[in-house]
Amino acid sequence: MIMEDLEQLRNSLMDEIAGSGDLDTLEAVRVRALGKKGAVTQHMKTLGGLEPDARKAAGQALNVLKDGLAAAIESRKADLAGAALSARLARETVDVTLPARPAPVGHIHPISQTMEELLAIFGEMGFSVAEGPDIEDDFHNFTALNIPEEHPARQDHDTFYLPPVEEGGARMVLRTHTSPVQIRTMQSVEPPIRIIVPGRTFRADSDATHSPMFHQVEGLVVDQATHMGHLKGTLIDFCRAFFGIEDLPVRFRPSYFPFTEPSAEVDIGCSREGGQLKIGHGKDWLEILGCGMVHPKVLQNCGIDPARYQGFAFGMGIERIAMLKYGMPDLRPFYDSDLRWLRHYGFLPLDVPSMVRGL
Repeated sequence: MIMEDLEQLRNSLMDEIAGSGDLDTLEAVRVRALGKKGAVTQHMKTLGGLEPDARKAAGQALNVLKDGLAAAIESRKADLAGAALSARLARETVDVTLPARPAPVGHIHPISQTMEELLAIFGEMGFSVAEGPDIEDDFHNFTALNIPEEHPARQDHDTFYLPPVEEGGARMVLRTHTSPVQIRTMQSVEPPIRIIVPGRTFRADSDATHSPMFHQVEGLVVDQATHMGHLKGTLIDFCRAFFGIEDLPVRFRPSYFPFTEPSAEVDIGCSREGGQLKIGHGKDWLEILGCGMVHPKVLQNCGIDPARYQGFAFGMGIERIAMLKYGMPDLRPFYDSDLRWLRHYGFLPLDVPSMVRGL
């Protein structure tokens, strides 16, 4: 009778094990079969009331049943675990040939883009790029450029000076313009010279249109035949190419700079009707840069004979012309590292300026 009961129990439990659809159901079957209150355990507790021979036979049958159920449970558990893993892998499949998420598109800062536009224009005119250090000595930043000792640009309230290296020594200065690169070029290169100099500059000033650190670009041409007409033609062509207006009005007003003679301010035509600034034909003018013929004393300071050579120079603020071209009302966000501002005013990496493809 016991043997028949065990056979029925075995068949019933084996069917439940085989029919378990997940690990939780299989665990419940294991508890009902082999747990402390399970069916097999309860049969084991009845062995004490049997005759010795019957107890031995029933005990062996129960051990065989117990081992068979345990093996069947482990086998089914392995099958279910493998199926669960396969289902998870299928559900969480990652296509490694594609990005995990849409890659964010970086943007080129307007200053970098404007520099590239400047270099594209002047590169077509035959200018090459020159660079120099941000920290300069007094000679290259002031004296060689014919800036007198009493000039306001030399004062501490306008200029960032560094502590002297040794007591009583000369103080170095964060360059107030990129003109020292012109000096270094004229000292090291024989004319003819035709360079464009973009870079960072520093002045003690900060408001909506000024920053303690900003960017300038300057140009220098030195040879035996250069005159004011060449300077005017170069800058008129630049202004019209940069702003994309073929007949943009451009005028030159007499001015004064210590390092050029004669000197001029360059204005472009604009309109302020309706409270909005619009570059182009209009009743108003807007100053954008300074220029002039290189002062003979500057040539002399660089070891170039002013009786044989002459040249012209010009300079402008990169942030200023970027603000005018792209409608930026305030200089300060240029350095706020605000991604929202950069996404709005920035440029795609493939938007490389070119005189052929366009700026």
